[in-house]
Amino acid sequence: MAKVMIDERLCKGCGLCVSVCPKKILKLSEEKINHKGYFPSECLDVDKCIGCAFCALICPDVAIKIQA
Repeated sequence: MAKVMIDERLCKGCGLCVSVCPKKILKLSEEKINHKGYFPSECLDVDKCIGCAFCALICPDVAIKIQA
């Protein structure tokens, strides 16, 4: 089963991954702030990830990987 992995250190909270996720399981954190001062993306339900990798492809900071 595929699993989305977000490197919070690299994420700048642009929200592009959130906008392309077909399962709507990604969101920008409302509580966590990374060392750059951004609210990084987070996955709400890893078990619902279908491994489409749209989020990883659109991420301008290469902060997302899909683990197969």
